[in-house]
Formats: sequence, C-alpha cells, structure tokens
Amino acid sequence: MYRRPLQSAVRHLINASASRAVLGKAIEQVVCQSRALVACRVAADAGVPFHSQCRALHSTGELCTVKETPQTTDEEVGAFTKMIEAMGFTGPLKYNKWKIKIAALRMYTCCVERINYDEFFEKCSLPDTLNSWFLVAQLHVWMCLVRMRQEGRAGKYMCRYIVHSMWEDVEQRSKIMGIDAHQRKESMKVMTETFYAALFGYDEGILSDDCVLAAAIWRNIFNRQCEDPRQLEMMVEYVRKQMQFIDALDGEDLLLTGEVKWRPLLEENAQSILKVPSPTYNDTGL
Repeated sequence: MYRRPLQSAVRHLINASASRAVLGKAIEQVVCQSRALVACRVAADAGVPFHSQCRALHSTGELCTVKETPQTTDEEVGAFTKMIEAMGFTGPLKYNKWKIKIAALRMYTCCVERINYDEFFEKCSLPDTLNSWFLVAQLHVWMCLVRMRQEGRAGKYMCRYIVHSMWEDVEQRSKIMGIDAHQRKESMKVMTETFYAALFGYDEGILSDDCVLAAAIWRNIFNRQCEDPRQLEMMVEYVRKQMQFIDALDGEDLLLTGEVKWRPLLEENAQSILKVPSPTYNDTGL
C-alpha cells in the first residue's frame, strides 16, 4: 500500500515533464516555421530565388567552437534519475558501473605503484613513514579526482570509488604495520580530516597562481616545515606539468581502463608534453 502513492507521484512527474518537453518542441517548431514563411515572403518581394533563401535559412543545433569541434554539454538526465540521485542513489550511467569500479581501482593502483616514493622522500626531505607515504599518495589521488570530475556523472561516480580504494588501502597498510585498533581509528580520523582539507587547498592552488599552490603544498606535503624554497619550486612545477599531462588524456579511455602514467619528478624539459599512446581494452573494459 505504501508504494502506490510514490508510484503515482513518479508517473505524474514523468508525464508532466514529458508533456512540457513535447509542448516546448511544438512551440519551437511553430516559431521556426513562422520565421521561415516571413523570410520567404520578404525574399519573394525582393526578387530573391526561393532555393537560395532556403539555403540561407539552414541552421544546425550543434554548438561548435572556432575549430569546428563540438563543445561538451551537460549530460541530460530524466526526471526519475534526478529524483533517485537526490535521494542518494546513482542512476543509469554511460558505462557499466562495474567497469567504472574496476577502472577506479586501477587508477588508484597507478597512484601507488607507479610513483617513486623514495625519490619524493629524498628530494623533499620527508621521513619514511606511513603518514609521508599518505601525503604523497593523496596528492596524486587529488590530481586524478580533478581530471575525472570533468567526465560528468560517470566521472564523479568513479571518483567515489577511487577515494574508497584509497581508504581501504590505508587501513590494510596500517594493519600490516601492527598498529592497534584504537590508534588506527584515531589515525584514520586525522588522515580523513587532512585529506579533505588538502582537497580544498589544492583546488584553490591549481585555480590560482603559483604562490597559492606553493602555500597549499607547504601546508600539506611539508607540514609547514620547509627550509629549502627550491623544494617548493620543484613540487609546484611537478603539479603543474602533471595536471597538464593528465588533462591531455582521453576521458573515455580513463573511464574504461583507469590507466595513468606519471611524468618523472625531475626532468630536463618540463614544458614539453609527451604524446600518450592510447590504451587498449576489450569489450568488457579489461
């Protein structure tokens, strides 16, 4: 009995939105036809041939830039999908959710296994501890989150499982190190606060100048203790070139494979952007 009012309300909402959409399209077609008739009458009075006027009135609904490339638009979502997502659930996505979860795990694995943490510890004068490892890992996770947020609803869904994989990994590492349950709980609480505070700081820094980004790195990576300004300069340069490199990767390939290759911490020509080979995957996204 409690389901019937909800079902009727959903049907009423969907029918109403569909009716408004159909009515809007009909009105738009009538307006376009009226404008075309007026233009044809004006052209006939001026002695312009009808076929040339029709070519002049031809238009397209595609939005193109100066390079004639389609612009990215917001993904159209139905009324039912909006309602269930407002309740905290995830609606249908462009790709299979299990494929996105696997890709998210792979992307986090790239943040862990393809980074030379010893080099970061040495160049930044960081102690070889779990907390230092987490600070470097969260920096690369943040860069992945920034890139995947650009891929619409599927990208945001993938971000959720990248973060989930990170916390699972941190907890397992702390267990392997023999940290007791109470201390592990307190450490996870501190790391969670540090992580979300770092996200805000890095977001502000990447959208601002190098001084703001350097301040965010100084607070989070160096824990407000950096005696050598060249280390800050090195990290700012690393984040800038890495973000530029990740932005050049194809979004669909990232959603299906999660493969990310990182540029080295130190390189001679940091301004050059290397062309990334396209990854290969099968029909199941593996």
